[in-house]
Amino acid sequence: MFEKYLSKTTKSMALYEHAKRVLPAGVSYGIRYFEPYPFYAAKAKGSKLYDVDGNEYVDFWLGHTALILGHSPPTVIKAVKEQLENGTHYGTSHELEIALAEQIQKMVPNAEMTRFTNSGTEANMYATRLARAYTSRSKIAKFEGGWHGGYDALHIGVKHPFNIPESAGLTAGATQDTILLPFNDLEGAKKRLKNKEIASIIIEPVLGAGGGVPAEKEFLKGLREFCDEKGILLIFDEVITGFRLASGGAQQYYDVNADITVFGKILGGGFPVGAFCGRKEIMERLDTRIYERPNYTFHGGTFTANPITMTAGLATLKILEDGRLINKLNKLGQKIRTQLREIFEANGVDVQATGAASLFNIQFTKEEVKDANAVFGADRKKLVDYHLALISNGIFFLPTHTGTLSTKHSKEDIEKLFTETEKYAKLH
Repeated sequence: MFEKYLSKTTKSMALYEHAKRVLPAGVSYGIRYFEPYPFYAAKAKGSKLYDVDGNEYVDFWLGHTALILGHSPPTVIKAVKEQLENGTHYGTSHELEIALAEQIQKMVPNAEMTRFTNSGTEANMYATRLARAYTSRSKIAKFEGGWHGGYDALHIGVKHPFNIPESAGLTAGATQDTILLPFNDLEGAKKRLKNKEIASIIIEPVLGAGGGVPAEKEFLKGLREFCDEKGILLIFDEVITGFRLASGGAQQYYDVNADITVFGKILGGGFPVGAFCGRKEIMERLDTRIYERPNYTFHGGTFTANPITMTAGLATLKILEDGRLINKLNKLGQKIRTQLREIFEANGVDVQATGAASLFNIQFTKEEVKDANAVFGADRKKLVDYHLALISNGIFFLPTHTGTLSTKHSKEDIEKLFTETEKYAKLH
């Protein structure tokens, strides 16, 4: 497998050797490295990535799941080109930020007001700060396997074993007010929160780094009821699931409302973005006309509501607004999860298919997968091996990470995934 990859990617190999001299580990984000070295993309269009050696890949990673319309969708590109002529960055208020905020309000339950950021990490950081300000409480809670970006207070319990710090440089002071909860286990969560005053509970409706495990509907409903009972703000981190599970995100998909919702990825239409939104009474704690220091909560950033991003995001959401494309992708996602599982099982390989809507992954285990413990208890080496085999044969998944669909994936793309999976399963 490595020999085939090595023979096809000689220019990428040379670039990686060069990159190691100027980039730590040779990459700009640690997860983008995989053995023996990452290929280097040269261009992308639709459902395809093309590397510097001229190899074509069917792309199921899609820019960290951000590109639901595929690479370089014509409608978005056209709108961005027009905006480029009017300016790339203002540093002032402009109409586009109002238009995108109104579009979010139109599509997303409880999104009465919105503020924009430049990344999901920033949005989660500001949402957490806002929850603390609104409730006048310090402690927060998150779930095992949940990934909410690099913000110190949320950067715990992502990978198993969950008691090991996720990074050097995290201080006890930064993480001491964060309580880790078991995913899809309402009674377990309540037990860990007993007699504690909590500002917020943040949850990914479908675990991203935690293996693509979806929250169970009754679990989310119970969590909502618990938060109402205890005066806790429920935060949905929809950086991955926003505008993918449904046009109104996980709140619509599960019929469970959040107090604050965090967005990223798809919202930017292929450009850097983050956002957090919620009920007016909560979001108004950001309003310095109403609250003076220290009673308001700060939010800002040089490139917040950048006009290029606002343009691309608005064009994207208008395409997704009626939900038809999303529903079509959701049905295809279910087909993929079912057929991948059947291919492996027909060849005597124990797997569980995880994911929801147009998100999908495979876990090499016979055990039911309901949380990140089960994901990390599965055969991770085999999952890496499977994904590397796919990469060597022109199908791109970032190893161990959840795959996703775009509106540009064709029947031929999906059949290629099934065919290459069949070849792998027969050999393993």
